[in-house]
Amino acid sequence: MDLQDQLKNLFPDHEPDENEVPKKDQPKYWLQDAPIICKYEKRKGKPVTILEGYTGSDADFKKLTKDLKSYLSVGGSYKNDFIIIQGDYRDKIMAFLKDHGFSTKRVGG
Repeated sequence: MDLQDQLKNLFPDHEPDENEVPKKDQPKYWLQDAPIICKYEKRKGKPVTILEGYTGSDADFKKLTKDLKSYLSVGGSYKNDFIIIQGDYRDKIMAFLKDHGFSTKRVGG
């Protein structure tokens, strides 16, 4: 049973309009021309991956940070125009960003 059948069961009197245009998939994030720099550091003996160079709004930063953390199942934060992810996940982060249309640049190691 697909979604259309479920909707017909819930709303039997509803007749869909012929003029309804399905919405196109809009990009989830604001994309930029400059690459996002992905670098690795050790802070207090712990490895972290730092993303810098993203010029989106605060809401875009928060959404991107949340999606990266849930994709990798790790902790992290967004501070001072940097996204900090706990652990060395440069390869996975760069693949995630490329899948979403960003250009990336790997720095260090």
